[in-house]
Amino acid sequence: MSIGKQTRRWLARWTGVLIWPLLALLLIAAMWVGAVRRSGEVREAAQQHGRDVVLSTAQAYEQYITRSVAQMDQVSMQLRQSWEQSGGKLDLSQLVRDGMFHDDAFGCVAISDAAGRIGAAVRAQGCSKLARLGALIDYHKGNNSSAMRIDAPEAGAAQSLVLFSRRLDTPDNEFAGVVIMLVRADYFTNFYMPTALGAGGSVAVVALEAAWRAEQDGGALLPASASTLARGVASGAAVMQGERAFADGKARLLGWSQSKVYPVAGLVAIPLAAVMAPAGEAWLQARNDSIIVTFALLLFALLAALLSRRAADRYSAQESVRKAYRAATEGANDGFYIAAPVRDRNGAIRDFEIVDCNERGARFYGVARTALIGKRLSQLQRGAAGSELPGGDLFSAYLAAMEHGFHEDERQMPERANGNVAWGHRRIVRVGSGLAITLRDISERKSHLAELSRLSNEDALTGLPNRQWLTHFLPPALAKASGEVALLFLDLNDFKHVNDTHGHQVGDQLLKASAQRLKSLLRPEDVVVRFGGDEFVVLLMPTEGDVHSARVAARIVSAFAAPFALQSVRAMIGASVGISVYPRDGTESSELIRHADIAKDAARAEGKGQYRFYDASLSRTLQGRLQLKQSLLDAIALDQFVLYYQPRVDALTGELCSMEALLRWIHPEHGMIAPLDFIPLAESSGLILQIGEIVMDKACAQIDEWRRAGLALVPVSINVSPRQFAHGEVSAQLAQCLVRHTVAPALLEVEITESAMMGEQHDIIAQLDAIRALGVKLHVDDFGTGYSSLSQLQKLRMDVLKVDRAFTAELGQSREGKVFFQAIVSMAHALGMTVVAEGVETAAQLAILQELACNEVQGYYVARPAPADAMAALMTQRFLFQH
Repeated sequence: MSIGKQTRRWLARWTGVLIWPLLALLLIAAMWVGAVRRSGEVREAAQQHGRDVVLSTAQAYEQYITRSVAQMDQVSMQLRQSWEQSGGKLDLSQLVRDGMFHDDAFGCVAISDAAGRIGAAVRAQGCSKLARLGALIDYHKGNNSSAMRIDAPEAGAAQSLVLFSRRLDTPDNEFAGVVIMLVRADYFTNFYMPTALGAGGSVAVVALEAAWRAEQDGGALLPASASTLARGVASGAAVMQGERAFADGKARLLGWSQSKVYPVAGLVAIPLAAVMAPAGEAWLQARNDSIIVTFALLLFALLAALLSRRAADRYSAQESVRKAYRAATEGANDGFYIAAPVRDRNGAIRDFEIVDCNERGARFYGVARTALIGKRLSQLQRGAAGSELPGGDLFSAYLAAMEHGFHEDERQMPERANGNVAWGHRRIVRVGSGLAITLRDISERKSHLAELSRLSNEDALTGLPNRQWLTHFLPPALAKASGEVALLFLDLNDFKHVNDTHGHQVGDQLLKASAQRLKSLLRPEDVVVRFGGDEFVVLLMPTEGDVHSARVAARIVSAFAAPFALQSVRAMIGASVGISVYPRDGTESSELIRHADIAKDAARAEGKGQYRFYDASLSRTLQGRLQLKQSLLDAIALDQFVLYYQPRVDALTGELCSMEALLRWIHPEHGMIAPLDFIPLAESSGLILQIGEIVMDKACAQIDEWRRAGLALVPVSINVSPRQFAHGEVSAQLAQCLVRHTVAPALLEVEITESAMMGEQHDIIAQLDAIRALGVKLHVDDFGTGYSSLSQLQKLRMDVLKVDRAFTAELGQSREGKVFFQAIVSMAHALGMTVVAEGVETAAQLAILQELACNEVQGYYVARPAPADAMAALMTQRFLFQH
């Protein structure tokens, strides 16, 4: 009996002494395990972040290289074209005087003949570094390609100069020589910035089809193996380390990216130590904190052991420990809890009981500390109304911690949680037979991350998802689609005109109103995205077939034809819609978007306010239109347009009264191109605005030239397209041309088609009055093919009525044709307008027109369109037929 009492006394005395150090050791072990684990995660995250940074930097550098090489491509192509246009006698010094090759990046620019002899050259002293000219000549002589070649002028891996060359051909496509440009390598490596890449950072441009590279670094050369790595994979990032990695032996993160356009790749290296420095600092901080906490826990364990030893019974010892725990945690912002498992008769855990907590932890549950202590998890999860309270499925998390010794997670709190806690970070550590729980409020951090995600995926103006969101959403959405998905690509017609005319504020209002109108036309499950600018994308998920897609597209086109009532403007725009269908028109998201865009362009080409489904032929048509548009841009830049002139004469006397300026395009390869072959594209693409200004300027310049030559001048009429007229700047452009060339307004006349004058009546009258105020006469061109009415002609007060050739062709063919023409003449004369018959080709037609009192005639019977010098002879002749 006495032995039993002694045993109980010993246990009562030493249990507290032993249990607290063990508890402290467990906590310390768990803390260090967590610290080491987090340190490893931070190091891994830092290295991954470094890989992402070096890869994105390499991709940005590759784009920089691509743009730089593209500039050299354009320069070499311009030199080739200039050489061919000069008949092989290109004067490079003239190009220098014109402002080319002043950049210090050019080491040498030269033209070599087929034998390798340097002819014309700029900075010829730099050409002395061209050690491989013979090999270059042999390469281009054996290669018929006119593409630019990129190489090194001398042997060796790292180069200070980069060689650009392009083959020259004779008119018979025989090898004639080479365009040579030596460019300083640092022109392509100026991307290197020590402040961004670190003191040991490096950048390099590597040729993929030749053994050369150029680099700029912070003291450590890129290893030769890096070039091989860049040639093997289009883009990527890797850690390069070891004795043969870099000159200084230090490890670095290497990123590379191949150009999609040229056979070059960009490489970027960042010191690994700089990337991993924050992780090292985080580990030192965690280690120091853990050391402090370790000593604190040991001190706490020692104090608890001493208190337990002095206590008279187990209850007093537990109270002492609880008081010490609360004293250490009450001032913290985190919630702390101690939970004990509740077991059944078989020892299985059926529940947990909160045996202690701090006030902060109790507030997370919306109760006082005294009310929370003693509660079981089953009671907390049911809540007062049977719904879950903060913490979610606590039992499974607590059970996992009891099984594994540690559990950590982040959880979104239910909306009923008190204390404004939306997100909590929970850390559960098994201590002895119980659990120590920490709950931290991370709502602010989660809110910040959510806001960043929303801003990156939402269009700030319209509130719609943006292009980035669509890029991430569409691929998995298509992969999960069980049926067809229709993608509608929508473009607002004439948005740019509204934006330019009324300002960006009105443009923004129009975009927001367009987004609202678009959303109102669709089902709740359909998706609307602002793709960029005035372009929107609509996803019909799912679509009920082409009939459904067409019905939605037609509804959109119809809705956008209605005006938008903005704050200060009533805007009239329209919409063109292209439709692609998954999987019929493509299985990749980028392919669907591209095909819908092509279909949209086809719809616009057919006329504004249309929709069109994609088919494969559209791609070929679009390619042809793009090529023709590029040729038109070249024609504008290279001044390939000329004016021909067709006389208009008095119907009775044959005397020259005036002439019409007609545009011709003299293509360097295809010769003269008729207006019908390019004017429609110029109209739809907007290039007609520039071409119209060119016609005005050339016509006024030619009138001035004839005046200086002493010829008897007659008025020259120019055609103004509907798009020019709608743009509202014709009068200002005419005034500038007349002043620039000192031409009398009476010598210039403007021809406008009936269709160009359809629209708001007061706007049209205002524009016509502005032109008439200059002293310029106004013609109604191609009358009878549009929508003019007698009342409209009376209001517009035009000076000349030009009857379309279709009515002239009917003269002598039918009685009705003559009667109809006579009615037009009578109407025009009643309105005080001069009548001109277009397309007069026979003497019989002329005779009838004379009988009908038509004022003037124009057509092949009188004279065909002629260039300016031939027209000068007709001006001297004056009478073009005998009366």
